Amino acid sequence: MNSASLEQLIAVARGDVPGDTLLANGRIVNVFTSEVEEGDVVLCEGRIAGIGQGYKARETVDLRGAYLLPGFINSHTHIESSMLSIGQYARAVVARGTTSVITDLHELANVAGLSALRRLLRDAARLPLDVFLMAPSCVPATDLETAGASLEPRDIAAALRWRNALGLGEVMNFPGVVSGDPHCLDKVLAARDRPIDGHAPGLMGKGLNAYLAAGPRSDHESTSLEEGRDKLRRGMHLMIREGTSEKNLEELLPLVTDDTYPRCLLVVDDRSCKDLLNDGDIDAVVRKAVRLGLSPIRAIQLATINPATYFGLSDRGAIAPGFVADLIVADDLSDLQPRQVYCGSRLVANEGRALFSGALPIQRRLMRTFHIAPFSEDAFALRTSERRLPVIGIVPGQIITKKLVEEVKVEGGRVIADSERDILKLAVVERHRATGNIGLGLVKGFGLKRGALASSVAHDSHNVIVVGTNDRDMYAAVREVERMQGGLTAVAEGQALASLALPLAGLMSPEPLETVAAQLEAVEGAAASLGASVAAPFAVLSFLALPVIPELKLTDKGLVDVGKASFVDLIRTGS
Repeated sequence: MNSASLEQLIAVARGDVPGDTLLANGRIVNVFTSEVEEGDVVLCEGRIAGIGQGYKARETVDLRGAYLLPGFINSHTHIESSMLSIGQYARAVVARGTTSVITDLHELANVAGLSALRRLLRDAARLPLDVFLMAPSCVPATDLETAGASLEPRDIAAALRWRNALGLGEVMNFPGVVSGDPHCLDKVLAARDRPIDGHAPGLMGKGLNAYLAAGPRSDHESTSLEEGRDKLRRGMHLMIREGTSEKNLEELLPLVTDDTYPRCLLVVDDRSCKDLLNDGDIDAVVRKAVRLGLSPIRAIQLATINPATYFGLSDRGAIAPGFVADLIVADDLSDLQPRQVYCGSRLVANEGRALFSGALPIQRRLMRTFHIAPFSEDAFALRTSERRLPVIGIVPGQIITKKLVEEVKVEGGRVIADSERDILKLAVVERHRATGNIGLGLVKGFGLKRGALASSVAHDSHNVIVVGTNDRDMYAAVREVERMQGGLTAVAEGQALASLALPLAGLMSPEPLETVAAQLEAVEGAAASLGASVAAPFAVLSFLALPVIPELKLTDKGLVDVGKASFVDLIRTGS
């Protein structure tokens, strides 16, 4: 805002000249004092000029007693997990009242590096959605996997000089931080005077003390009351997550009290395009929190002023003079459904529909990110003489897994899937550098009875992950993903039943929101027809490759015991 604009804003606030827009007769949600005020709000130059009575403007909108509240701030999310291009993502979330997003874009960075992030942020600047960057600290997350790019401390320092860069994204290699690994600490030091997001699943006691001593001040990975309480007591901001496959709200909500609420935030972390379209974004988490007993204003505070305060965004998150005019109009706070959404004074959504197309040029470089070394179906053969092997155990509704040891079915020296006992084969195929790496493992809890599912959305390095009941279908599924240059597929008898192409870095689709959501619905339906019993099967599959979330995970380099940060030898390890 320049001097002339500021003078105009002040003149409107004094009531000397009319503003641009007057939102009259509203019930204003005051997140500072936890009350609802009746009055008018006058807007000028994309900002809130004044609140009260007696203002005039060139345009008047009579709210007729509707509630007026600040636009939501999604303070921890991965845009790429929506599977949408940035323009279509904006269409999805702005219509739901999200006007600011804080993201580290580390999914994209793990595939295509820093330049892809800079281009996406430039594109985002053309949209009615403010996108703020937390420079990704985990590219790659660990050396236990093969990524498509690597960001060093100097790269993080460079990104922090960009406009809208706030701090350091989730520091996922918490074992490295706790052990004092110099490379991890150099990344933290590059952002020492900025907000630093944490990522420390299950970490408590002295380990948590060591992690916090390094600088992280938030965490979105708590899954139990004990863990969340410990992190609040040690000074962390508790990000309460409710995503597509990670659901922690019901468990953690009792931690939100009159004493603790200023340090609690609502986040989604990962939310699919289907959920964004049908259920919503942060608005859906606010509604669920209210259904679970949190007062509506308190829930709104956890999605507006609290994230603004934590991240130092002093010009948003509330309805106050001088603040950005990011606003939601709603008829009911108990079942909050955004009716109109304003971004910088501009009406950008009405009755749940975005008033902009989201059309942007496609980054053609992102359409060519697959480099898989030649391999055959035999590469999925898991040979062992052991009868009891480590198995990844799925935990419903969580991204953590259990380390199981199970009796496995062996024929001719090869482990085969045992669908009767729900022990399936799992593989991760490296796709960035044509290394030929293929990690093999076993998983329990997926429910698949026949066929295979494959995806190039495999956190965090996004190689191709495939789960199946037989090697033939697993091979066909990986080849289908390769043919699409990324995506999801469900295969049976060697044929794809349904697929969703994600050719932008193997993570996102250039298609419209509605098309992508319908395709996701179809491929999830095909997975269900093959017996998949978990909710959001491809989201669950994607996290089985994340080697910084306990207990067992699989990467292209092999089966990882996360607690020990080391590989498990399936050929010689049994009990």
